[in-house]
Amino acid sequence: MFSPEGPSLRELAVQALSSVERGYDLLAPKFDHTPFRTPDSVLESVAAALDRLGPFEDGLDLCCGTGAGVDVLARVCGRSVTGVDFSAGMLDVARQAPHPGPGGPRIAWVRGDARALPFAPAFDLVVSFGAFGHFLPRELPGLFTQVRSVLRPGGGFAFPVLAPPRPSSPGYWMLFGFDTVMRVRNAVWRPPFVMYYRAFRLGRVLDELARAGFTVDLHTLPEFGHRADGGPRVRLVLARVPGAPVSSPPGL
Repeated sequence: MFSPEGPSLRELAVQALSSVERGYDLLAPKFDHTPFRTPDSVLESVAAALDRLGPFEDGLDLCCGTGAGVDVLARVCGRSVTGVDFSAGMLDVARQAPHPGPGGPRIAWVRGDARALPFAPAFDLVVSFGAFGHFLPRELPGLFTQVRSVLRPGGGFAFPVLAPPRPSSPGYWMLFGFDTVMRVRNAVWRPPFVMYYRAFRLGRVLDELARAGFTVDLHTLPEFGHRADGGPRVRLVLARVPGAPVSSPPGL
């Protein structure tokens, strides 16, 4: 599962016995060589979909990690892109990585907690990739309320969701086993490390987005095809704040 440049089993064990923040600080230098990073194929597909749904001016990558989502935003946002994450180690790696230079949007990095975002309503688009397993279901209402609070009228919150594996598939039992191990770990060890692959259920997510005041559309990402039952393998959730987009004064 891991490349030679990725973390060793010992390093992963140390990470898993740390807090989420400390664990990612430790993993950061090798994170991009693990399966935890969102695949380039997903990033490319989301960028293409957002390009069709734009235009956007100012974007925020929520739980940006090493900055893969920032590069997506830099392709579809005309003025500025901000990455926010609570891991100083991940942000250090993000700052050192090559990102679009002169002629592209301004890029900024902010250390902060997604559950208490340090921003005014300054964004037209918020994206997030692969971070929602770090939030318990009871935290979703507060998380989505925070996202809505930083979006301008007409702004959007976009993230990809994969169709869950069927109980008859090996993937289902792999994820079930992982979540079970994490629950046992958190029952006997402190601090907790919150990472549950099966806790982010689309039906619950759509309900909570609506309660937070979003209108929600689902867009199929056709590059990934369909399951045997005809349903799409990957969809893009686009939750919008009601209202017409607000134009900023010239020069801002």
